[in-house]
Amino acid sequence: MAAQASTANNRGHLEPFACAMTQAPLTRAHCEALDAQDPLAGCRDRFTLPAGVIYLDGNSLGALPRCVPERMRQAVEQEWGVGLIRSWNDAGWYPAPQRVGARVAQLVGAQGHEVIMADSTSINLFKLLVAALRMRPGRSLIVGEVGNFPTDAYVAEGVAELTGARFEAVAPQEVMAALNEQVAVLSLTHVNYKTGRVYDMAAITQRAHEVGALVIWDLAHTAGALQCDLNGCDADFAVGCGYKYLNGGPGAPAFAFVAQRHHAWLRQPLTGWHGHAQPFAFDQGYRPAPGMDQLLVGTASQLGLIALESALTAFDGVDMAALRRKSLSLSDLFIRLVDEQVPGFGLATPREPDLRGSQVSLTHEQGYAIVQALIARGIIGDFRAPDILRFGFAALYVRHVDIWDAVAALKDIMGTREWARPEFMAKKAVT
Repeated sequence: MAAQASTANNRGHLEPFACAMTQAPLTRAHCEALDAQDPLAGCRDRFTLPAGVIYLDGNSLGALPRCVPERMRQAVEQEWGVGLIRSWNDAGWYPAPQRVGARVAQLVGAQGHEVIMADSTSINLFKLLVAALRMRPGRSLIVGEVGNFPTDAYVAEGVAELTGARFEAVAPQEVMAALNEQVAVLSLTHVNYKTGRVYDMAAITQRAHEVGALVIWDLAHTAGALQCDLNGCDADFAVGCGYKYLNGGPGAPAFAFVAQRHHAWLRQPLTGWHGHAQPFAFDQGYRPAPGMDQLLVGTASQLGLIALESALTAFDGVDMAALRRKSLSLSDLFIRLVDEQVPGFGLATPREPDLRGSQVSLTHEQGYAIVQALIARGIIGDFRAPDILRFGFAALYVRHVDIWDAVAALKDIMGTREWARPEFMAKKAVT
């Protein structure tokens, strides 16, 4: 499927990078030239990156922005340590879910009041699946994708069991054909976590609406990585996490988006006191808050919100179109270098740039051991069963020379069979 309109035709718009990418064999000097003309080069200084490490796993956990530790010290030592409970009012803790949500909205093409920070991606997906089913009485089919991130399927299965609905997963190429008048909700991840393939958000949403279905988009591998225009695509709902390309830290709060036109009909199932119309009235009966506030449940994780809010300043002044161009330049370079220098790998990620997110996934039967050998050299990617070597390109801090050096190390590891050492073959709990 083609990529959505907001990310289309990037192949013809890779300037200022394309001018330094020759058809002749590439050298490290070519990569240095690409970095020299990178308009986002200065953003790298906004992050704390360990010496000797090439970090290509921002698609799983973003790097630490330099501003976060000092902000956290202030939050812990002053706001919590001195302000104590007064900081709910005095330090602006209470409205943080709305305030940080409005900041994320700028990165995903939404209005500020359409996004709120709450809970985890899985919990927000549960809320929105139930809410969407309630908005389509008489329909009971949830459609998902074979190969989607497992938690999305698990949650959809649980919602179906709880509500008496039915969940059906179809192959990615069959999504359009699966949309009919029986479908209540379509639940898709915009960028596939394994392959990096991008769905055409605008076209799929339009087709779903033509048959009367609603769509929930998982933006876990989209927000902060590429252009996204939820309102421009007429999206209904979306969820996403704060710890990948948004760099909010491990377990950072997640976000939920509900289009303004659905606010009056929104009824989510986890009716906690922070989603009440007047939480501090302490009414015995539940009355939902208007708008996005209804999606709150319990007390928000303030330290997590504070860290994420600080981390989001790394995007200040960043043109998301420029970030997308650099991301594609990095992934183009990686694919070309692997093709030229390291034969023997499959490519799970589409070669067409318009179909690709901000990652490249290679395949190899010894993928796990190869990733471990790379990590031992300070080149951090990750592995996804059964055979995926996954490399994410967070364009705010990854450079073209990083790609060159990573592929050079991969070439050496394969040539020397370094990956076959016993310590690299032993599986760890987290891959």
